[in-house]
Amino acid sequence: MKICIPTMGQAGMEEDICQHFGRAPTFTVVDLDSGDVAVLANVSEHMGGVGLPTETIFAAGVNIMIVGGLGPKAVQAFNQAGIEVFVGAAGTVKDAIDDWKAEMLSRANLDNACREHRH
Repeated sequence: MKICIPTMGQAGMEEDICQHFGRAPTFTVVDLDSGDVAVLANVSEHMGGVGLPTETIFAAGVNIMIVGGLGPKAVQAFNQAGIEVFVGAAGTVKDAIDDWKAEMLSRANLDNACREHRH
């Protein structure tokens, strides 16, 4: 199972979570089965590139997204792709995964999606 978390940089499990999904500089992907950790650059149009940040996640074969927050379009895109999304994460990648395992995060839906880009 692969978990993806929007992050601020390259520090893997110790990297800080980026609270704004679409503008995260990187996405850290953790394979819970193998223990592998990969850091993907956000090359989407939000960062001056091409495409949407969700496309990077789809291509990585992610099963679960753990985020601080994300907008309704991203919630819908992940739902349509069959990727479960959990909101309310804070701290590091390790903290977020621990909180998810402890069932401390909420499942994302249109009611708890961010409506503004100020976080």
